[in-house]
Amino acid sequence: MYKIVSAVALTALASSLAVAYPVHAAPASAQAAVVKEAPLRGHLSFLASDALEGRGTGQRGGELTVTYLESQAMAAGLKPANGSSYRQEVKIAGVRPLPQQSNVAIVAGGQALPMSFGADWVWAPGDAKAEHSMDAELVFVGYGITAPEEGWDDYKGLDAKGKVLVMMVNDPAPTAAEPKRFNGAGLTYYGRWTYKLQEAARQGAAGVLLIHTDASASYGWSVVQNSWAAAERFQLADADLGTGMQGWMTDAAARKLFAAAGQDLDKLRAAAEDKSFKPVSLNARVKGETRAAVRTLNEYNVAGIVPGTDPKLKDEVVIYSAHWDHMGKQGTEGDTIFNGAVDNASGTAGLLAMAQEAARHPGKRSQMFLWVAAEEQGLLGSAAYAARPLWPAEKTAANLNLDSLNFVGAAKDIGVSGSERTELGAMAAATAKAMGLTVAPAKPDLAGGYFRSDHFSFAKAGIPAFSVGGGSAWVKDVEANNAKAKAYRARYHQVNDEYDPSWDLSGMVQQAQFTLNLGRMVADSPKMPAWKAGDAFGRVRAAAK
Repeated sequence: MYKIVSAVALTALASSLAVAYPVHAAPASAQAAVVKEAPLRGHLSFLASDALEGRGTGQRGGELTVTYLESQAMAAGLKPANGSSYRQEVKIAGVRPLPQQSNVAIVAGGQALPMSFGADWVWAPGDAKAEHSMDAELVFVGYGITAPEEGWDDYKGLDAKGKVLVMMVNDPAPTAAEPKRFNGAGLTYYGRWTYKLQEAARQGAAGVLLIHTDASASYGWSVVQNSWAAAERFQLADADLGTGMQGWMTDAAARKLFAAAGQDLDKLRAAAEDKSFKPVSLNARVKGETRAAVRTLNEYNVAGIVPGTDPKLKDEVVIYSAHWDHMGKQGTEGDTIFNGAVDNASGTAGLLAMAQEAARHPGKRSQMFLWVAAEEQGLLGSAAYAARPLWPAEKTAANLNLDSLNFVGAAKDIGVSGSERTELGAMAAATAKAMGLTVAPAKPDLAGGYFRSDHFSFAKAGIPAFSVGGGSAWVKDVEANNAKAKAYRARYHQVNDEYDPSWDLSGMVQQAQFTLNLGRMVADSPKMPAWKAGDAFGRVRAAAK
């Protein structure tokens, strides 16, 4: 089991921190709030059960989940965060492509390519319109990036209006001459497919087709299929609209397209690694009619408050967040429920268990427990919160996010990737030490994890934020636990991400306890944590002052 130190030991740590980090002293009473396994397990087993039908956005299971979270927040003693309500409305447009009612094809060299929806490509409207008539030239734009600070522009001289842009995901690799370009081996936000869709819309494009590879996307084609071909897709109804066609194609389909257009995909990929790259018009077009079922709906974030005890600091807040949604019910045959036990019934349950303890042991600053909607649809719930915060952003000290907790077992370490951008990094290290843990070694963020979870919405608003990860230096059963952790990759976003009553939840409790301890340190510190000098997100907060 993981080590919980006594209040006396934590008091000693606080004294040492006062010397090393005088601005951020650890609270002597933080360990009084002890996260318990029983409520965490109880919440997890229910949230991941078939009764909630995979907690789908815009589905009955999602409605039941919001009601459950609302009632549990009340039972835990949290105060409503939105006036007299625990709910924050999130206006969403839902889109489901109708390929059987559509007649659209990629035509190259005068011939329609044999492209099967789901198997070879997927698409959906990004502007929430039910019908589109397409006759658009295809243009390869490399990585589809415009980054002035890198001296990079993949759109050089291109009038993208009315065109469908074909592009790679990820971002340019570092070179011997430029080892630090685009964050070296780590992925930048420019590499995320969400950025690429947004940039294409800013350029006036009619559509975007992303080329998928397992390596560049960091997941297999089945993840794309489940999210795009078999499910309704969503976007914020009151945000900027996207292009008329957004989609993906497999690497094999892309190779057929480029060959039919008289181009060598591998040569163009290599050319796109240099900043001198210019867009290449393909001898191909997207032609035909696309149809989709479109609706608008209201989803809800759920938020509750533990008021602070300090007369001045209580006007500031620490936010703990987790997304309650998963992928809901899909299909009509076999197992149709994507239970999402690890992703993210675990984080949702962890937050509930934490809230129960925090309400009994309030800190100097107020603490908000926020369960956000529609993360699986592109961080929509957290983006909606950041656009209309329930607590002023300038008075929000930090966001600590939980997304997929450690179901394997207790570890000797804890993941704090992303915390190094701010003073939260030093505070996280101190919290880990107090719990007898080490901080997991930093690794290049190859998959762009910092841009893929709800904390990113807060970071973009200038709020110090990161997601607390589980450890991997197992306390016991190292070989078996490594195999267990590895096996989960095959269950990610699949119907068999289901709760197992035999799970050892000590790792989940450990991760939740660390997050609560760190949040309490932030809540009791005399000063809010700051961004490191020069960080792009730090400039957002500085500009707001």
